[in-house]
Amino acid sequence: MKPLIVLIVVFVLSLFVIRMVNGVFDYSLPGRIAMCVMLLFTSIGHFKFADGMSKMMPERVPFKKELVYITGFIEIAAAIGLLIPSLQKLTGWLLILFFLLILPANINAALKRVDYEKGTYEGPGINYLWFRVPLQLLFIAWVYYFALKN
Repeated sequence: MKPLIVLIVVFVLSLFVIRMVNGVFDYSLPGRIAMCVMLLFTSIGHFKFADGMSKMMPERVPFKKELVYITGFIEIAAAIGLLIPSLQKLTGWLLILFFLLILPANINAALKRVDYEKGTYEGPGINYLWFRVPLQLLFIAWVYYFALKN
């Protein structure tokens, strides 16, 4: 829920700041800025809650904690890439792929009831997927619209 709030609030603020500066509503840049800030926000969790996030992955996945750190760096790189015009489209496609690749970990975490912040198996469970899967699809659509279509 927090990433969604960050995404929407930053989008609205960016939209109006850019409107005040440029005199026109430009949706593309505020959309990319919002995704950038959201990715930077979520990347913090990869470093702060690495132990809990490593529990989100299936047992057969090796080097879980290292993968959590790597995905945190990927989110930071994607946040930067979205704001560099020459990298925007490539970053957009790679970010969509990234969102698709991490979806199974989120599904696994819900099935195992992982609370990644506490590092326990007392999270919200399967009902969380009713929010998480549409949220993941929103992120994919957001990147497509603001980084690839415009």
